[in-house]
Amino acid sequence: MAVYETVLILRQDLTPAQVDENVAALKGVIDSEKGKVLKEENWGLRSLAYKIKKNKKGHYILLETSIGSSGIKELERKLSLNESVLRYMSVKREAPSKAPSIILTAKERDEKYRDDKFERRGA
Repeated sequence: MAVYETVLILRQDLTPAQVDENVAALKGVIDSEKGKVLKEENWGLRSLAYKIKKNKKGHYILLETSIGSSGIKELERKLSLNESVLRYMSVKREAPSKAPSIILTAKERDEKYRDDKFERRGA
């Protein structure tokens, strides 16, 4: 089985519960194709560089999976049929990643910087 990394953008008007439902449905597709989810990251609601289907923001999700080529085709077919998905991209990787993505590490670094700056002000 090959390792694939899929990033998808969901509509901005979805609630966190609806985002989780969409991700659970995708995991169900992966399981039905005898694949395995190696890593799942929710990057949160982020601004888009340009409007996509009248959306200025979107919920970004990263899924790293170990799945066969027919399984990734089925996953992408389901993504293309889902009206909540604005965009998606799957990339084949040579090996699974061990560390969190650069998006999450940057987000944690920025949060730590804000917390430190808030503490220095004497809060």
